[in-house]
Amino acid sequence: MKNRLIFTILGPLVGVLLILFFDFNTDRPETTRMAAVAAWMAIWWMTEAVPLAVTALLPISLFPLLGIMNGKLVSSAYCNYIIFLFIGGILVALAMERWNLHRRIALRILLFVGIQPSRIILGFMLATAFLSMWISNTATTMMMVPIGLAVVSSLEQQIGEKQISKYSVGLFLGIAYGASIGGVATLVGTPTNLSFSRIFQINFPQAPEITFASWLMFALPVSAIVLVCSWWWLTHLFCHHLETVQLNPSLFQNQYRQLGPMSWAEKVVLADFIVLVLLWLFRSDIRLGSFTLYGWSNLFDQPYNLNDGTVAITLAIILFLIPASLNKKTENERILDWKTATKIPWNIVLLLGSGFAIASGFKSSGLSEWLGGRLSEVVGWHPVILLGITCLLVTFLTELTSNVTTVEILLPILGALAIALKIHPLFLMVPATISCSFAFMLPVATPPNAIVFATNRIQTSEMAKVGILLNLLCVLLVTIATLVIGKIIFDMDLSQPPSWIFQK
Repeated sequence: MKNRLIFTILGPLVGVLLILFFDFNTDRPETTRMAAVAAWMAIWWMTEAVPLAVTALLPISLFPLLGIMNGKLVSSAYCNYIIFLFIGGILVALAMERWNLHRRIALRILLFVGIQPSRIILGFMLATAFLSMWISNTATTMMMVPIGLAVVSSLEQQIGEKQISKYSVGLFLGIAYGASIGGVATLVGTPTNLSFSRIFQINFPQAPEITFASWLMFALPVSAIVLVCSWWWLTHLFCHHLETVQLNPSLFQNQYRQLGPMSWAEKVVLADFIVLVLLWLFRSDIRLGSFTLYGWSNLFDQPYNLNDGTVAITLAIILFLIPASLNKKTENERILDWKTATKIPWNIVLLLGSGFAIASGFKSSGLSEWLGGRLSEVVGWHPVILLGITCLLVTFLTELTSNVTTVEILLPILGALAIALKIHPLFLMVPATISCSFAFMLPVATPPNAIVFATNRIQTSEMAKVGILLNLLCVLLVTIATLVIGKIIFDMDLSQPPSWIFQK
C-alpha cells in the first residue's frame, strides 16, 4: 500500500520535473510535454499504482490541457475500426463461451491427439492455442485448467500422486504457454497485435494496411514453430518417465459425452465463426508472387470502405438476431444477448485506445521526430543486431510489465528509430509485438502464467527454469522468422526504406 502511494506520487512528479527542467525542442514545447505525459503513464502502468484503465484515460485529460492535441482529436483516437474489430471478435467469442462450443472444440482436439502422456500435453497445447487465436487467452486458460485438473486427478488415482507431480507441472505449463503462443497467430488473438496494427497506421498513414490475412501468413508459422519447440521441451523435461504408462482411454470420452449432441445454438455460432474467419482472410487481395487472389471486397463499388472491423461487427450483430432454439416456447431467446455482451473487457478497450492516443501524441507533438534524432547513434549498428536486441529487450521487459503497455510505450519509439535508420518500420515493430507475448518465466508475466500458478502445482523456480530457455529460444526464432518469412510477407527490403516512410 505504501509503495503504491509512492508510485502514485512519483508519476506526476516526474512529469512535472521534465516540463520544468528540460526542453527537448525549443521551437515546440509540446515535445517536452508529451515526453512528460509518456513518462508519467509509463511509471503508473509498470507499477500499477492505479488501475491500468485509469492510467489509460490520462491522455483525454492531459493532452488538451498541455496543448499536445485537440480534445476532439485525442478522444476520437479511442474509437476506431481496430476497437470495433476487437469488440466484434469478443462478442463472437462470448457467444462461443455462452453455448460451451469452446469446450466441445477443446475436447475434440484432445480426443483426436491421443492419451499417451506426451500426446496429452500436445493436445492441451493445441486446444489452448487454437482457442486463444480467437478467444481471450485468460478465458481460454480458465476453461482448460479445470479439464487439466480432472486429468491430473485421474492419473493420480491410476498411477500415483508422487509419480504424477512432475508431469502435472509440464501439463499446466503447456496450457499457459499454449494460450500465449496461440494468441500471437491472429490479429484478434491478443490486444498487443491490435495495438500494433493501429499504432503502425498512425505513424505511417501511407503504408499498406496490415490485414488479418497478412498478419496470419507471418504469425501463424511463427506460432506453430514455437508451439512445437515448447511441446518438445516440456515433454523432454516432464514426460520421459511416463512414456510406457497405459492410460484409461475414456479419460476425455466421458467428458465429451456429457456435453451431449450439438445444440442448434452451437451450430449457429460455429457457422458464424467459420464465416467470420473466411471473410477476414479473403477480404483483401492476397498476392503470392506473380499470382493474385482477389478479395471479396472488390465486389463492392468502394472496397476500401470495408475493413476487418466492419466484418466483425456485422457477424456479431447477426448472433443477436437468430433465436437460440427452434422451440417456439423459447423463440424470444437469442444466440447472443446484451447480458452476455456486457462481459466485454472495457478496461482492455480503454488500454487499446490510450495506445492509439499516445501514438498520435508522439507524432503530433514532434516527439517521434526528436527521438529519431537522438537514436541516430545506433545508425552504424547492423539491422540484424538491432532486431535481436529488440526481441531480447521486449521479451524480458514483458516479464515484469503488462504486454499491452509495453507495446504502447515502445512501438512509437521503434517507429522513430526506423525513420532514423532509414529501414522498414515493420522490421522492428512486428518482432517487438510478437515478443511481447513470449514471456514464459514468471507468474506475473501473463494472465495464463498466473492462472496455472494458482493451481499450486507449480513453483516459481520451476516456471523460471523452464521459461528462461524458452524466452531465449523465442528471441532466436522470432529474429530468424522476421529475416526469412517477414521479408517476403511484408515486402521488407533492408537495402532501402519504403517510399511511404517519410510521407505524412
